[in-house]
Amino acid sequence: MKRSIAARLSALFIGLIMLSTVLNLLLNHFLLERYYTHSLVRTMTGAYEKIDEHIPDGVVDQTYFETDFRELSSANNLELVVVDAGFAPILSTSSDNSPGSGSGQDADDGHSQDAGQFGGPGDAFLMYGRLFGYYTSIDKSDSLVLEENEKYTIQRNRDDMNNIEYLEMWGELGCGYRFLMRIPQASIRASAGISSRFMLFISLAVSALSVVVIMFVSRRFTRPIRELTELSGRMANLDFDARYTSGGEDEIGQLGEHFNRMSEELEKTVSQLKTANIELKRDLEKRTEIDEMRKEFLSNVSHELKTPLALIQGYAEGLKECVNDDPAGREFYCDVIIDEAGKMNRLVQKLMTLNQLESGNDQAQMERMDLAELIRGKVQSTQILAQPKDVTMVCRCPEHLHVWGDPFRVEEVLTNYISNALNHVSGEKRIEVRTEVLGGKVRTSVYNTGDPIPEESLDQIWVKFYKVDKARTREYGGSGVGLSIVKAIMDSMQQGYGVRNTADGVEFWFDLESADGERNAAES
Repeated sequence: MKRSIAARLSALFIGLIMLSTVLNLLLNHFLLERYYTHSLVRTMTGAYEKIDEHIPDGVVDQTYFETDFRELSSANNLELVVVDAGFAPILSTSSDNSPGSGSGQDADDGHSQDAGQFGGPGDAFLMYGRLFGYYTSIDKSDSLVLEENEKYTIQRNRDDMNNIEYLEMWGELGCGYRFLMRIPQASIRASAGISSRFMLFISLAVSALSVVVIMFVSRRFTRPIRELTELSGRMANLDFDARYTSGGEDEIGQLGEHFNRMSEELEKTVSQLKTANIELKRDLEKRTEIDEMRKEFLSNVSHELKTPLALIQGYAEGLKECVNDDPAGREFYCDVIIDEAGKMNRLVQKLMTLNQLESGNDQAQMERMDLAELIRGKVQSTQILAQPKDVTMVCRCPEHLHVWGDPFRVEEVLTNYISNALNHVSGEKRIEVRTEVLGGKVRTSVYNTGDPIPEESLDQIWVKFYKVDKARTREYGGSGVGLSIVKAIMDSMQQGYGVRNTADGVEFWFDLESADGERNAAES
């Protein structure tokens, strides 16, 4: 089982705290006593300077010793005796009436000693004796000298009578008086022991509290990391709704913000990939469809060319074999061959035009043109074809009507619509070409009386080679490509087109953008 970062951090910090506690206890145990000893040595040397300062020329400053020095003595458990050169008592911290204590006349200078005792328990008699022993070398105790100079000696010694170790300082003041100060060594050790136990209790309490705090802090610290871990897992499962919400301006907060941005970008990328995949599937389906259309196109072309080729071949063979020797018969054979060849030529031209339109190689050249003039010209030229069929041609459009379009392609659309109307007109035999303005568009309609187109064929007539009535189409030489060309032209100009059945006929239409509105707006 993997250990979490919170557990590792907790273990690390708890280990550091425990190590710090152990080191603190060891240092306290082995070095505290030395430190206390060193500190008390400094205290003794400072006290020596104060004592020497407040007994100038052998006169004791009673006020100092009863106030400031008393506090120093009490605070450090310090004992002091001062004697003159003849070892007559001058000053003592003891309250007992040992030899030489109290007031009296100094043997050497006759000065009255008013310092006396200033209180505090002590064994002044023993201290007098020990000081005398140090100067006369009678005291042969095994002392450990810590510091020594021409003024004083600091040493560690044992009082066998009291069985107590002392830190002692003895020597001579500037006025010639001799002194002995001491501090019980036991107090130092007791202080060190108390301090060690106190430190142990404090360390244990601090360690326990630290464990709780570290556990809390580590969990709080690693919570964003756990959230990022969960977020990355959800992102790995393509769940991009997951977001980092803990915030923060530190590195983890910035990482979370980067995760959010990465999630958004991945979502966009995956969405784009899915879209591209769908488009790829569509392209594959379209390619398959195009392949099927190609096969169907070849089949349709082969079918359309088969009949005229068969007729041309048959009549050509008849001419060659002189099936009909009279001139009229031979002329008929030649007319059939020429007619069928013309149909094949027109079919090929239409297929080439349609191929260029559908491939996009022939781009529409949009320009401002007069649609009314184009319609009138086309209706007038078609009258020659309409008269033999007794068809009435009507044009309903204004004198001028400007639109945006490719003149050649618009004429091709109009030609296909009118030709289609001539081939299917019946009944009243009436063809009407009219225009109307619908907002910013101009709609051109070619209407002919006759039979309606079956509803199921209305959407199919724009497909290449589709024929509603194949026999009739063959009769007038249609190929089923004309309306496919109309569809390709209008798609290239991105304009609408369509067909609808009326009560007595059929109406084909196409739209173009009006150009008169722009000119009127510019002129106004």
